[in-house]
Amino acid sequence: MSVAYWIVAGLLALFYLYAGGLKVVRSRERLRPMMAWVDGMPMATVRAIGGVEVLGAVGLVLPRLTGVAPWLGPAAAVGFVVLQIGAVRVHLKTGDRQVALNLALLLAAGVVVGLAAVS
Repeated sequence: MSVAYWIVAGLLALFYLYAGGLKVVRSRERLRPMMAWVDGMPMATVRAIGGVEVLGAVGLVLPRLTGVAPWLGPAAAVGFVVLQIGAVRVHLKTGDRQVALNLALLLAAGVVVGLAAVS
């Protein structure tokens, strides 16, 4: 199960590192084409979400890699489950029905939590 954890957690971490990094450094105008929801949020909130995503990505991988506080990996995955539940709610509230990516990320984070529990 450890190999499966590393595959799913690694892919999830790469995605969140990229997406979170974009939210941290790009302007609202450069984010808008891929993330229409940024118009309804203060940029401080968008940047905070990006920061949480980057830290969560590190939390998925680094603790298990170093052996220091390995429980932080599944905790980060639980955080991503909560984040995606909120993301789906925001999308649906704003009338955006394109939530397939959010549901896939929610599922992947749930798989990481499950894999961490059995390994």
